Amino acid sequence: MKFRHYLESIAGVDIYPMVSLLIFFTFFTGLAIWAFRANKQYITDVKNLPLDKDNN
Repeated sequence: MKFRHYLESIAGVDIYPMVSLLIFFTFFTGLAIWAFRANKQYITDVKNLPLDKDNN
């Protein structure tokens, strides 16, 4: 059984790879922009959070 035969029978299936690539690109571009613009103190606090034993 090949899935290609199932996909060929769906009308408009050629748009799905482009939509998924667009979602992937948009998400990771937004994530990269957020990471570069984030407050460095917030990043440091979150990075050390698992090691902070005084928080309890």
